[in-house]
Order: sequence, then C-alpha cells, then structure tokens
Amino acid sequence: MPALIGKRVGPTGYGTMRMTWNPSPPSKEVCFETLNTALESGANFWNGGELYGTPDYNSCHLLKDYFTKYPQNAGKVVLSIKGGLARNEFRPDGSEENIRASVDECLRVLDGTKSIDIFECARQDPTTTIEKTVTILAKLVKEGKIGGIGLSEVDAETIRRAHKVHPIAAVEVELSLWSLDILENDVAKTCAELDIPVIAYSPLGRGALTGEIANFADIPEGDFRRLVPKFQGENFEHNLKLIKEIAALAKRKGSAPAQVALAWVRSLSNKPGLPTIIPIPGGTTKDKVIQNTQGVQTLSDEEMAEIESILKANGIKGTRY
Repeated sequence: MPALIGKRVGPTGYGTMRMTWNPSPPSKEVCFETLNTALESGANFWNGGELYGTPDYNSCHLLKDYFTKYPQNAGKVVLSIKGGLARNEFRPDGSEENIRASVDECLRVLDGTKSIDIFECARQDPTTTIEKTVTILAKLVKEGKIGGIGLSEVDAETIRRAHKVHPIAAVEVELSLWSLDILENDVAKTCAELDIPVIAYSPLGRGALTGEIANFADIPEGDFRRLVPKFQGENFEHNLKLIKEIAALAKRKGSAPAQVALAWVRSLSNKPGLPTIIPIPGGTTKDKVIQNTQGVQTLSDEEMAEIESILKANGIKGTRY
C-alpha cells in the first residue's frame, strides 16, 4: 500500500498530496484519514502512480477505493499520475504501445471514480525522443484520456523541446536544501521562462531535514537511503552541519526543522527568475500532514539570506543516487 505525502502550495492556492511506496504501510483507514486531512488543509493537487506499489495494488488502487467511498471529493482534486514504465520492469518504455497501455491500465484501475488530470512518464526513455513521447501524450489529451502532460526528472533542453510540441502542465524534479541541482542547471530558469510550475519531490532531503536522522544507524535496514552517497560516511558527517544550522534557525522561530525547510522551498517562488515551486513533503499520518501544511509558510528576505549563507558555508557532499 502506498505511503502518503501531503503538502500545501502557498503561491497558487493549491496543495499536493503525493502517494509513493512504503514497505511498512499504514492501514487503508489511516490512509483515508490522511487524504481527508490533506484535502481539508488545502492540499488538492494529488500525485500518484502505477509504479508506487505493485501491479495488483498501487496508489491508483488506493485512489479508486478512496473516491469510491468519498465520490464528493473527486471534483475537488487535481490528479497527476506517473507511469510509462515497461510492464513488470523498472525501466522507461516510450513506445506508443506501452504509454497507451500504461494510461489505459491506470484508467481501468480508477474505474471512472476520478479522471487523470495530468499524466507523466516516470523517466524519459533514452531510446525515444521527447518529441515522440509528447506527441503520443498529446494524442491522449485530444482523445480525452488525460487532461494534460507532465515531465519527470528531465533537463532544461528537454523541457524546451517538449513544450514546443505541446504545453507542459508541470515538471517534477528533486529540490530541497539538501539538493539544489535545478537552481544551478537551468531547469528552474527554463520553467520560469515557460511559465511551468515545478513539483519539488523530496523537499525534506529524504527525511534528512526533519532532524530525525542523526546518524547512519537511524536509517532502517533495507532502506533505499542506505545506498545514497549523501547519507554515507564522511559525506553524512559533513552534511549534518547544514541540518544542525537549519534546526537552530527553526528553534529560534518556534517551528519544526521540516517546516522551515518547506518554507524555504515555497519562498523560492517569490524570487525573480524562478517559477512557482510546489514542495511535496512526506507524511503517512494526519499529524504529519498537519505539520507540513501549517506553521511557517514562507520566510522573510532576511531569513532567506541567512539560509543562503548557511548553504554557502555548508555545501552538501555526495550525489543524489
């Protein structure tokens, strides 16, 4: 069963709920409670995918069950679905046959309880041009199977090429105090120029910025993060300096470190030359959703400048994957 990730989008008035995979999932009742709390908190842009789970039960199945029980909420939610992987394989397949099969399967599982407002291929197939991928998805928009087209983990040139074929509704990429890549590689700049919102996944640095991971041993056995260079050895010891600085700033503000980290991501939308940026924090329970959607929402210019100094003094070491 998918874990649930909720977040509020300050500048646009929308919020996001992301449904990804959790090896120790909460019950369906807890999931529904979390989804309802997210919606009540203004988080109405929900992101799921057929890859978040198994073919027999993924976030599309959960959504079908949820909207069957709460049909009145379907019209309140903007739903983005990620797919496009080869059947039963974790690799992109950009063929028209596969993309159509992916969309059709998601629609079959949702069973009419909710439309797909945005569909995005989880990764761009290196053997298929982005022009071909977007052309296929544009056909599905015209056919009424999906409402719009999103992109995931793409570079600036790919975004420009895609947008020439069909307007892009959103670009999903990693962004946090723990990962600044898109601010340095023209992805954010390009999205701003084309007026495309950025959906920032892992805005809490895969949990690092919550303050709940003090050392490598705090990461459970079998957890993906044990393989991530940022969490290992000397890299993590160095990266803890940034975490402690953010925690100290949060304490002065009377906030949780996670709230400050999310407020920083939201506040980037106010900077000239940057697009609307929507953070997607983790939260499998209503309490986590409440923490992530309430409290400090944006930071002052002085606080943003302070964090900029912290980042310059404590650059993150280690790669994302």
